[in-house]
Amino acid sequence: MANDKINEYCEDHSSPESEVLRQISRDTHANLLKPRMLSGHLQGRLLSMISQILQPVNILEIGAYTGYSAICLAEGLAKGGKLITIEADEELESRIRKNIELAELSDQIELKMGNALDVIPTLDAMFDLVFIDADKLNYIKYYDLVIEKLNVGGLIISDNVLWDGKVADQYKNDATTKLLREFNAYVHNDTRTKNVLLPIRDGLLVSRKIK
Repeated sequence: MANDKINEYCEDHSSPESEVLRQISRDTHANLLKPRMLSGHLQGRLLSMISQILQPVNILEIGAYTGYSAICLAEGLAKGGKLITIEADEELESRIRKNIELAELSDQIELKMGNALDVIPTLDAMFDLVFIDADKLNYIKYYDLVIEKLNVGGLIISDNVLWDGKVADQYKNDATTKLLREFNAYVHNDTRTKNVLLPIRDGLLVSRKIK
């Protein structure tokens, strides 16, 4: 939840985005109504670094938006690895596919269109890294579905869990804020994982499966 000056300073002292990612960011901000949904430079570099440290064979992303975060996560895939990204908004499909092709990652990233609650149970793979960044009201359902498909030692990264700081404000009680509070508590109390909530951008909850 850094302010703009701090965020800019952090970006200036982090590795730069690739030209492809800059193009995707510019296109998203110029042509879509909610460009804030894009992971962006700082968070994208963090996702990339986590993936590069983990070197996952299989990654699952729930919520592709315009493909920016999928491309960042794919930077750490092990040789022969694969990332599956799920997106429900059909209007975004052509843009996502174009951006994946622009990044020359069509062989590594597979886009599945549809409701993630329907798609996830059809997936046969076990995953080393999962990124949850879709509709917040289903976060607990997504978590419960993917934890069984996550290898021990694997990570689940859940985005937007601070919700503009509303989760820490007792006077904010809209449905999404309440659900995210429940989700954060649910994950915190899950004995199968160790967790750290990072105040980066809108909050990233990183959960490592230990059993």
